[in-house]
Amino acid sequence: MSDSTQNVAQILIEALPYIQRFRGKTIVVKYGGNAMIDDALKESFARDVVMMKAVGMNPVVVHGGGPQINGTLARVGKSTEFIDGLRVTDSETMDVVEMVLGGLVNKEIVNLINTHGGNAVGLTGKDGNMIRAQKISSGKADVDYGHVGEVVSINSDVVETLEAQGFIPVIAPIGAGVDGATYNINADSVAGALARKLQAEKLVLMTNTSGVLDKQGTLLTGLDSAKIDALKADGTIQGGMMPKVDCALEAVKSGVKTSHIIDGRVNHALLLEVLTDKGVGTLIRC
Repeated sequence: MSDSTQNVAQILIEALPYIQRFRGKTIVVKYGGNAMIDDALKESFARDVVMMKAVGMNPVVVHGGGPQINGTLARVGKSTEFIDGLRVTDSETMDVVEMVLGGLVNKEIVNLINTHGGNAVGLTGKDGNMIRAQKISSGKADVDYGHVGEVVSINSDVVETLEAQGFIPVIAPIGAGVDGATYNINADSVAGALARKLQAEKLVLMTNTSGVLDKQGTLLTGLDSAKIDALKADGTIQGGMMPKVDCALEAVKSGVKTSHIIDGRVNHALLLEVLTDKGVGTLIRC
């Protein structure tokens, strides 16, 4: 037998205990960044999700779509304003956001997964009253983010029904308020809230970085609350990584077994993180 054949056998043997351990378990994946833009990475992600379902896991996908929203707004001549990193979303912009996230992007992901042998179903948080949201307040009298929301509660009935019937839920992060208004919500926040509600085995956040890095650029993993507090205190964790780490940590504190911040720029990053010893990102546990 060739070395390459032996390598394939070794990879399968390495994956076996993880397949056995996670069979029947829910894994919530936030899908975003380069993995949603690069064609090869999109195909890689779809195959990973189908593989996970085929070996008995229950992947639930929550996706973003910022670049696609920006492109559509530009094409219709609508300018985009950001305050404190949040897109100011008036009613007209919200219509575009809902069309892009709940329509174009969501259906593309569903089609990719189904093309590779999966059975995906596209949803927004408005379907089945899944995501109840409320408007985010800036705390400043002169700043109004518009239709930007945060999760108030999650009704997981639709997701659990789809899982039980062998489907892969693909969810756009759009919710409805008690006033009937529609809100655009950060996809990391939705994925974290859904993972907590489902008491998922794992929450996986796909990013455009290798994960949490130390000051020398070395990947850190096996982080817990105490280590994260120290890394924040010395300035290692800062900027855009801060809310992702907080989301991941809140999930494990609320019953999710482990959270992972992984590099979505790596082909088959999802399978590598879930089914191999080394993984491709930062693991966070209690």
